[in-house]
Amino acid sequence: MKDESGNRLGSYLRARRELITPAQAGIPPGGNRRVPGLRREEVALLAGISPDYYLRLERGRDKNPSPQVLESLARVLQLDDIERTYLLGLAAARPRAPRRKRPEHVPARVHELLAHLPIPAFVEGRAFDVLASNPMAVALSPRLRPGQNRLRDLLLDPEEQEFHQDWPKATADFVAALRTTIGDDTDNPRFVELVGELSLSSQRFRTLWARHEVRSLDGGSTTVHHPVVGDLHLHRDKLPVEDVILVVYYPDKDSDSDEKLRLLAGLSHSESAGTPRSGSSTGGRPPQEE
Repeated sequence: MKDESGNRLGSYLRARRELITPAQAGIPPGGNRRVPGLRREEVALLAGISPDYYLRLERGRDKNPSPQVLESLARVLQLDDIERTYLLGLAAARPRAPRRKRPEHVPARVHELLAHLPIPAFVEGRAFDVLASNPMAVALSPRLRPGQNRLRDLLLDPEEQEFHQDWPKATADFVAALRTTIGDDTDNPRFVELVGELSLSSQRFRTLWARHEVRSLDGGSTTVHHPVVGDLHLHRDKLPVEDVILVVYYPDKDSDSDEKLRLLAGLSHSESAGTPRSGSSTGGRPPQEE
């Protein structure tokens, strides 16, 4: 992340143009193309700016393009609304004084709410650290215990890879969401630590991180494979609570997945009647930020 922080706009433009094929941009095939995606001069031509000016943008020698230029580049690079907003934000970013961030904190009322929810629910931080969870969440996946990191587990834990029906899509969504969350907070120690760790340990992460994709990972639906009850089709909602996120998973009422989740709840209740598993309760103190 340190290499990107000095020229984030140029890094983003370069990564995005490499993902647009000539055919997508309406350029006739042919010629000896030695670069993936579009050439710099092709982007400049399609955006209506000079090749020299576009080169200065990519190399970080001009960091103040006009909104009109950015809108033209967003059109050529076929950015969606979230990606376009991200591009405009990169150009608008200005040097700022270092900020001291307080540790992510789960309010007491959220711990109480987790204990009463009959569906899988947990609290995550900005870097996908699990800060608190209820027994149903841990029954759904042991990787939802407090202290785990969802992105690290998704990329490095074979059981978590088997858990997601569409693992390639899940990894792409999570990495793009992390980049969106980081925004201009590139010096945040937790983000620096996580990106550094995953860059060293996961080829999949390195590939996705280099694409500079950004997207929101809010509500939606997913299918997961539980080793005991089988496939579950669940909806996901993310609800902001102060500076953390409450995540809940729930099935369609009276569906096959609803029945399986009730079975899972019964199994979880039977386990809780014996020796409690460390970290699966919402009654303990939330972990401190790493």
